[in-house]
Amino acid sequence: MMYKRTALFLLLFGLITANALAQYKTEMVVAKDGSGDYKTIQAAIDDTKSFPSERITIYIKDGIYKEKVKVHSWNTNLSLIGESKEKTIITYDDYFDKIDRGRNSTFFTYTVLVEANDFHAENLTIENTAGKVGQAVALHVEADRVSFNNCRILGNQDTVFVSGDGARQYFKDCYIEGTTDFIFGEATAVFENCTLHSKGNSYITAASTPESSKHGLVFKNCRLTAAEGVTKVYLGRPWRNFARTVFLNSKMGDHIIPKGWHNWGKPEAETTVYYGEYGNSGSGFKAESRVDWSHILTKDQAETYTLNKIFGDWKVADK
Repeated sequence: MMYKRTALFLLLFGLITANALAQYKTEMVVAKDGSGDYKTIQAAIDDTKSFPSERITIYIKDGIYKEKVKVHSWNTNLSLIGESKEKTIITYDDYFDKIDRGRNSTFFTYTVLVEANDFHAENLTIENTAGKVGQAVALHVEADRVSFNNCRILGNQDTVFVSGDGARQYFKDCYIEGTTDFIFGEATAVFENCTLHSKGNSYITAASTPESSKHGLVFKNCRLTAAEGVTKVYLGRPWRNFARTVFLNSKMGDHIIPKGWHNWGKPEAETTVYYGEYGNSGSGFKAESRVDWSHILTKDQAETYTLNKIFGDWKVADK
């Protein structure tokens, strides 16, 4: 295994040829310049074994890959590893009105769609470049045991959709930006050591946590930043009435509105949502000014938000 990994990195730097790696069916390389096994990411994904018994790793060389990428439900145990998060870029520009497929057009606007369990990505950028034109998803995840490490996820409204009733998803050391509801959905998703960058006066999160789920969106040790001129941002609002969102030990800029949370014009949701904070800091953390239907957690309550307790039998690890 060590030999295979070393050989692949030699290929990334042009020191050996793609033909020399043909025997490694669980590892392949994508390169726009033709120096790898495939020129597009989707071609590599489509050529992988369905439901493999061991992990398949697709290494992606630096380049701008303008394509809608779909990881099908049968592409389980798949990793996409970029050469660098700044220069390995998956990009597209679909948006709600452009798709024009009715009221659910949002869910067709993705740049990357993950439907397969046990997916992992790292060292790459996923972006939707449609601009400020309404709903335009960059990353749509609808699978269980999915992880992202050291990635940039860029967009405006609805940048990241974390979906799947009971699905567990993990984001570590990622940079995520957007305007309105730029992290939204029903999954149990943990964001650790991430930067959340607001590009407009709006809302960071819009959880739609099912009533049966103990956890929704959990942010640990994150930084909340904003573009120049952005001064009025809420931590979240409930897309559905049992939304659960918690920020722990995170640093908040002064763009965060003192009230912190919004009820989306649904006063009845104030009795069903769970919005909590613990150990936060920065000029945007004003515990005494938060809405009275949110929660400032005790130390004992905060200690229940460990990965083991949130994810249960899924042991998150780099893939």
